[in-house]
Amino acid sequence: MSSELGPEGHTVALYWDFENIHAGLCEQKEPGAYARGDLRFRPQDPLVNVQAVVDLAASFGPIAINRAYCNWQFFGRYRDQLLQNAVELIQLFPPGGAAKNGADIKLCLDATEDISRFAHIGTVIIVGGDSDFMPLSQKIKAAGRVLIGVGTRPSTNRHWAKSCHEFRYYETLVEVAEVAPPTSEQSVAAASAADPVSAEEKAPLTADSRGPLVIAAPEAPRDLLRRALRLLADKKKEPWVNKAEIGPMIQRLDSTFDLGEHGYASFSAMLKAFEEMLEIRRVNTTEHVKLR
Repeated sequence: MSSELGPEGHTVALYWDFENIHAGLCEQKEPGAYARGDLRFRPQDPLVNVQAVVDLAASFGPIAINRAYCNWQFFGRYRDQLLQNAVELIQLFPPGGAAKNGADIKLCLDATEDISRFAHIGTVIIVGGDSDFMPLSQKIKAAGRVLIGVGTRPSTNRHWAKSCHEFRYYETLVEVAEVAPPTSEQSVAAASAADPVSAEEKAPLTADSRGPLVIAAPEAPRDLLRRALRLLADKKKEPWVNKAEIGPMIQRLDSTFDLGEHGYASFSAMLKAFEEMLEIRRVNTTEHVKLR
C-alpha cells in the first residue's frame, strides 16, 4: 500500500520519537547499554540519518509538519542535521532521573490534534517503534489518513508495525539512501573559485553534526535526479517513474533547486543532459523514466 490511499495533493506530517530511534541504534551497537543508563545521560554521538527519513517523507508529498520530540540537552550534536532538514524541536525534560520523557504521549496528542485541525494532511509518518503508538494508529486511520511507520528492526513492536498502512525499517532506508553531497573543504574551495563573491552565500549548510557549521557546494543536478528517481521507484515498488512526478520530487528534496541556475531551459532539457543514465519510454501520452 502507498500514499495513493490518501487524498491527492495532500501534505505530509512527520513526527519523530527521536530518542526512541536513536536508542534503538545504540542498542544495536552495544546491547543493553542505553536501557541501563550507561549511555543515556551524556552527550550523544549522531547515529540517526535524518536525511534518509526526511527523503522518505518527501516521496509522499510536501512536508507540512516535521516535528521531533526529545530531551534535547543530550542531543546537541545532531544540530546541523536537524537545521538542514527544518525539523521543529519539542523539548521534553524527564520528570525523574530514570523516568521516560513522555515523548510518545506528547507526540500522540499533537498528531491527533493536527489531523483534526488540518484537512490538508493526507499522510502521517511516525518515527518510532513503541507499541504505545497503536491507539494513535487507530485514530489516524479512522480519520481517513495514510499512516506510515518507521523504526529499527530489533526495537520495533511487531503489533505497532502491523497497525500501519505501510511500515519501513530504518535499516532499509539507509541502505537505499543516496550518498550525501560533498561537504569537504575542497568542495567549498572549488565553489569559491568558480564564484568567489557568492559561493558561500548560495551554498547550504551541511549535516556535519560533529563540529561547527560547514558551508558545502550545492548538490549537483545529477545527484538530485538520481535520488528522486530512486525514492519514487522505491515508493511505488516499480522501476518506471512517471516523468511528471520527478520535478516536484526534486523540488521537495531541495527547495532551492533552480533549473535556470544550472543552465537548463526546461526539465526535459535537464533529462536530455543525463540521457546516458536514463531510459525513457512512452505509454500512450505519458512518458516514464527509469535509471539504467
